[in-house]
Amino acid sequence: MSMHRRTFMRHGSAAAAVASIGLPAFAQAKTKVKVGYLHTPAVDGHIWLGQQMGAFAKQGLDLEMIQFTTGLELFQAMIGGSLDVLATGAVLSNFPARGQGKVFLINNIEYATAQLWVREDAGIKTMADLRGKQISTTTGTTAHVFLDRALRSAQLDPAKDVRIVNQRMAEAVTSFISGAVPAVALWSPFDSTVRQKAPGARKLIDASAFFPQAAIMGGWAARNDYYEKNKAVLKRLIAAWVPVNDHIINNPDAAAEALQKSNYKEVPVADFKEQFKASKYYSSPDWRVKYADGTATRWLQQVTDFFVSNANIANAVKAEQYFDPTLFAEVVKA
Repeated sequence: MSMHRRTFMRHGSAAAAVASIGLPAFAQAKTKVKVGYLHTPAVDGHIWLGQQMGAFAKQGLDLEMIQFTTGLELFQAMIGGSLDVLATGAVLSNFPARGQGKVFLINNIEYATAQLWVREDAGIKTMADLRGKQISTTTGTTAHVFLDRALRSAQLDPAKDVRIVNQRMAEAVTSFISGAVPAVALWSPFDSTVRQKAPGARKLIDASAFFPQAAIMGGWAARNDYYEKNKAVLKRLIAAWVPVNDHIINNPDAAAEALQKSNYKEVPVADFKEQFKASKYYSSPDWRVKYADGTATRWLQQVTDFFVSNANIANAVKAEQYFDPTLFAEVVKA
């Protein structure tokens, strides 16, 4: 993919803080980092904008990008040694709780990216109408975490009152559009496909209804051995991420337009802007506070608790152990 499109960036306080940490200029050969990612704006938005802006190159990093369909597949590849780091959604709170991967950077809150869509021709107008119905989703993902919370909020038992059909998200959406299932829990940008191909469908609820009690964060994790041996590289990755995050905060429409033109051409620009806003972004100084006061750790733990109970994780590692906020604090000064 061509990353030569020109973009503009405001230099805010966070970028200035990064510039002051004394990172060396990397004129020598760049450090290659194998990065696994999901093709959804909440996950890969920072990455592709950073490539356009030259932020990673400026820190002497050459990202080898490898796309996956789900966070489950991402972590399996990283555990197997195929990836150095990855960016994902809710699964960020899963495998590290098994001792597989170290979380070191948060992108955003998937505030309204997870959504429940229903077919009214199946007689579904409220959450209560889902009783006895099939719901397609990809289990173990952001959409599943959200769906579980949504069902319980309506006093529906996810294991007894509905039938959750596990499919890859593309297939889950196809099943819904075809009428094979009356409901689907998905994540953006799949809602655009539903809008285009199932005009009679309706979004019943999204994850914003449960914030912050069920905040789902997306971010970065490193392979355990890579994390131990390459903390300096991870700090350079964070330093590259900061000006990109500033750009998203300061110029959300321009950031969305640039990303849509380069990487999401199949999604109409108006739809994509809405999808982009479905994530909640914080400035780097704000993230620094949330790292320091334990907010980020608590949000990670909330989702880990879901995986512990639903995936039967024995002897789960707590978020305060698998999440390392110190690298970010060393890059972004108070």
